Amino acid sequence: MATTILAEEGIEAQTCASLRELVSRLDTAGCAILTEEALLASNRQRLADWIADQPPWSDFPFILLTQRRSEAPAHLTGMLGNVSVLERPFHPATLVTAARSALRAMRRQHQARLFLEERERTAERQTLLIRELHHRVKNTLATVQALLGASARSATSVDAFYTAFSARVISLAKTHNLLTEDYWQQAPLRDMLEAELGPYNDSEGARIVLDGPRVDLVGDLAVPTGMAIHELTTNAAKHGALSVPGGRIRISWRVEQEADRPVLCLDWTERGGPLTEKPTRKGFGSTLLQRVLKLQCEADIAFDYQPQGLHFTMRAPLPDQRIVPAY
Repeated sequence: MATTILAEEGIEAQTCASLRELVSRLDTAGCAILTEEALLASNRQRLADWIADQPPWSDFPFILLTQRRSEAPAHLTGMLGNVSVLERPFHPATLVTAARSALRAMRRQHQARLFLEERERTAERQTLLIRELHHRVKNTLATVQALLGASARSATSVDAFYTAFSARVISLAKTHNLLTEDYWQQAPLRDMLEAELGPYNDSEGARIVLDGPRVDLVGDLAVPTGMAIHELTTNAAKHGALSVPGGRIRISWRVEQEADRPVLCLDWTERGGPLTEKPTRKGFGSTLLQRVLKLQCEADIAFDYQPQGLHFTMRAPLPDQRIVPAY
């Protein structure tokens, strides 16, 4: 009869033939309606265990139907905990109101659960973010120190040192701007290339061609890769394809599976610039690429000084070391 009353008011309900069957359905229910005699005539241990095992956020609502002019046994109401008692015979509207109140209370409990879980995830992100920030600041200071020393050794004058060092710090800042957008975690390779090469492109976008899928680089790979892109761009602007109006650069990349890890394969090709010759000495840029990319990123790099333009290739493992979960 209760099932029929609730159905007429749009509340879905199922009648259980036994207390065991009811307990088996409680995990997906919003509330439960029990009769006093059903509880007294059944083994209540399974139900008591289920109530005791509820998570901290849950206080499952019960509606207990008692005999007329009788007080609900205290041991039953105590076991059920969150219980509303209705004396039979009851008015249909009373049952509907009690059921709706119980369902609403359960929905609020689920909302509280989601809120608590989100707060826990936020606290975890903050802890991890602080740890990652410490790591990133430490690495950045070491990188700036290395840039300072190398720029000073390769500079021929104070002005040359200032210009080279400032440009490299600005390039480093561009990469960090991309990293901070993702909580110092990852920077998109395409965005890094566009940030460095964008000022050299023409209105049609034909001078600089970027071709490759979306690849996000973790911080420890993004920083040296960003510095390498800056050095290649600077070299192209001074001596290569970007030093003349008709020069072109094409950068393509892909991800290949090698052994048990993905590998980034990047190809930098310059055309239309001055005739290229192999340099007689290693400058700071090539030294940076050789040392940082090989030692820090385990990358394989190659320079091919073809007469028609520089051809640079890099193969670098892509570590999956995201520390802070994505929002």
